[in-house]
Amino acid sequence: MERGVATGALPPGHALPPLRELADRLGVNANTVAAAYRLLRERGVIETAGRRGSRVRARPVSTPRDQIRVEVPPGARDLSTGDPDPRLLPALAPAFAEAARAADARPVLYGQEPLDAGFARLARAAFLADGVPAGPLAATSGSLDAIERVLAAHLRPGDALAVEDPGWGSLLDLVPALGLRPLPVAVDDEGPLPGEIRRAVAEGARAVVLTCRAQNPTGAAVSAERARELREVLAAHPEVLLVEDDHGHGIVAPPPHPLAGATTHWAFVRSVAKAYGPDLRVAVVTGDAVTLDRLRGRQRLGPGWVSLLLQRAVAALWRAGTPGLAEVARAYDERREALIRALEARGVAARGVGGLNVWVPVPDETRAVSALLQAGWGTAPGARFRLGAPPGVRITVSPLSPDDLEPLADAVAEAVRPSRGVRYD
Repeated sequence: MERGVATGALPPGHALPPLRELADRLGVNANTVAAAYRLLRERGVIETAGRRGSRVRARPVSTPRDQIRVEVPPGARDLSTGDPDPRLLPALAPAFAEAARAADARPVLYGQEPLDAGFARLARAAFLADGVPAGPLAATSGSLDAIERVLAAHLRPGDALAVEDPGWGSLLDLVPALGLRPLPVAVDDEGPLPGEIRRAVAEGARAVVLTCRAQNPTGAAVSAERARELREVLAAHPEVLLVEDDHGHGIVAPPPHPLAGATTHWAFVRSVAKAYGPDLRVAVVTGDAVTLDRLRGRQRLGPGWVSLLLQRAVAALWRAGTPGLAEVARAYDERREALIRALEARGVAARGVGGLNVWVPVPDETRAVSALLQAGWGTAPGARFRLGAPPGVRITVSPLSPDDLEPLADAVAEAVRPSRGVRYD
């Protein structure tokens, strides 16, 4: 069945035979088929809906959410990517030249320390300044790499974890790929709702993954008061694994309000992709000693380490402090807030307190995306980011200029207007 899904022979939504029928057809015990179906569910390949039986998942692991996108035609503006503004990224040549000179003077060989001392010193100082508890450090190839390794270190197929809804599409893809079961948690502008986290833990969540600030796709940021409430919820369940994603570092001015340390096992992940460019695949992660030891042990059996050349280049960028954090954050804030104000003036509600994106709830997602595309604006369908949350579209503000705001707001207002029904006699 897994091969059939991968080749397309069993398309999404395809109904699978009942257990006993398939057991009779194959001449095996019904328990064997039941065990196979259970494994397929844990791997995210199929789903079971009571009396309706089992079906291939609408979005199995072999059909990732990245495929839920629009093709933006030539001449249209693409606001769907989630990319930073290239004009706000720093020049990389000086940082890499500095790192290369260090590598020439002392080449990195097998068996050396996998963490550059300068990179580690700066990362640890930044964590402590933001209130993240002191802990061991590791470098990974981006935040998703860190999150995957942390989850794999503690969870097993079939385990449940709480995820933001709407939330990061790549993480929502990763969950079934690891054989895990997502429990959606609603998010407002201040982050995950405490009652939702409490419910998810009561339903068996063994881990919680949340975003500190610049949440993708809603732009939510965990406030100081919300952080206090969430710590209280998590402190009552110290056995739950806590993973925090701080991908907004470098593009959001207000500091995070970390929950790290509220549970026995935790990890705090900080990437540089948004501040310095998606191709600079470096993140730094800290956490409790057991979690970091498992992460680094598994990493040694795979890539071994993240290139020290990359780590030293990031450290050089951190030391240079260019572009300035406040300048970059202010630029994104101005574009995001101006778009939200323009939408509000047209009676359209929109969300986004930090980061690169604005989330616009819509009554009909397909119609809204299509209407905006016809008007010359490509936006990201909310289905890429949703489990059970209401429909919406994500608009990336990075490419916007002041001249774009009024025509874009007009197009969004028209796109979210309920469709006018036509009667045919």
